[in-house]
Amino acid sequence: MLSIDPNTNTERENYKFLIGSIIPRPIAFVTTLSEDGVLNGAPFSYFNIVSSNPPMISLSIQRSGGKQKDTARNIIKQKEFVVHIVDEENVEKVNKTAASLPPHESEIVLAQLTKVESEKISVQGVKQAKIRMECVLEYSLELGEKELPGCDLIIGKVIQFHIEDDIYENGRIDPKGLAAVSRLAGANYAKIGEIFEIERPK
Repeated sequence: MLSIDPNTNTERENYKFLIGSIIPRPIAFVTTLSEDGVLNGAPFSYFNIVSSNPPMISLSIQRSGGKQKDTARNIIKQKEFVVHIVDEENVEKVNKTAASLPPHESEIVLAQLTKVESEKISVQGVKQAKIRMECVLEYSLELGEKELPGCDLIIGKVIQFHIEDDIYENGRIDPKGLAAVSRLAGANYAKIGEIFEIERPK
């Protein structure tokens, strides 16, 4: 077995080890509002649950050369954002939003996604998602070197869930109906695949 000190690697080498090892990763499609009122959208696979009481999620938004991405900047300034679950039906459109656009251009328009109003926040979501969560900023942290932070860690509190009727029954979400996709390494994605059960010990 190889034994490698990450301090001897380049940032890119560590990145490849991490995204190749920590799989599958859920994907959040995040909409935010710029200072100029432009609805921006971008996908992130450094995404997960933080807490159910209260309901909170995390996003780790990587920087390039210490420069903050539009999504992180918008969330920190506006304190609101919408998280959508990426699925088999919307993944192609969501992938288009990963293009690097200037802040005044909307990835939502580029990907031909349909805006939908939120109930509790000013940031709109998109219709092409079976689940979306209206969130408010709970915490933000700059991580990495003080002089050159590597990422913005965002903790958001979910204040409204929107779930398609077809995939919801008896308080549970049907995983096959949701058909969420996950991120692997490179250009690879994965579907849910076979589902199996293992009882937890008491």
